[in-house]
Amino acid sequence: MTPIKVLVNGVMGKMGQEVLKTLCAENDLVPFAGADILVKDESMVLPDNSGSMPVSDSLEEVISSTDVVVDFSNADGALSVIRTASAHKVNAVIGSTGLNDDQVKEAESLARENQICIIIAPNFAVGAVLMTYVAGLVSRFFDYADLTEMHHEAKIDAPSGTALSIAKSVINGKDGTFISHKAEKELVSGTRGGTLDGVSIHSVRMPGLVAHHELVFGANGQTLTIRHDSISRESFMPGVMLAIRRAIGPPGLMLGLDQIMGL
Repeated sequence: MTPIKVLVNGVMGKMGQEVLKTLCAENDLVPFAGADILVKDESMVLPDNSGSMPVSDSLEEVISSTDVVVDFSNADGALSVIRTASAHKVNAVIGSTGLNDDQVKEAESLARENQICIIIAPNFAVGAVLMTYVAGLVSRFFDYADLTEMHHEAKIDAPSGTALSIAKSVINGKDGTFISHKAEKELVSGTRGGTLDGVSIHSVRMPGLVAHHELVFGANGQTLTIRHDSISRESFMPGVMLAIRRAIGPPGLMLGLDQIMGL
């Protein structure tokens, strides 16, 4: 079987480096090229010292002959990657969050027009995907829900894309709104966090964290807590590899790892 040639966009970043390291250990995947605005040279030695690959500060220069491009930038950067990949008939795996409805619709149109597969997922940790799924199953039994998400201080968006996915899952599962209690005296503005259809959402940002989500359902005399912790970026790699392999399958847009997992 011919190995799948993978281009890592943002190869100099922490996630890009983790993806690159994982690719080197996969028999059916090969790190084919890298792109990053911080790249200074024309090639990069692979983490396992098995060889080198071409790199560039321009995705356009290295995307030719690639099977799948993987991107973990931001919403605007992801859309640019999707447009470039589509123009070259290259499949894309997007781990960036924050894409709005219009951007998702454009991605869907580009996938259809160019007969490629585009996978956009807010979280590639299998446990986080399972948490989102389970939360949607049990939400109809509760009227109160508080969601806390905690990430490293460099994360630019709040709440996280995963937190929004969890909140939307519990809302859809309940098919209605939750009750969000308002304090009679809020001594510090915003203490109760933001709300989405009654689900209270709180964001924590500080060093020492990777990605953590805790959902607490409440009812008279009881609570139910569902929590997932990504201790290191290694937690995302099985999901990323799963998405890369699926990306060379039937064309179209896929939102979320849950579809690939059969949930």
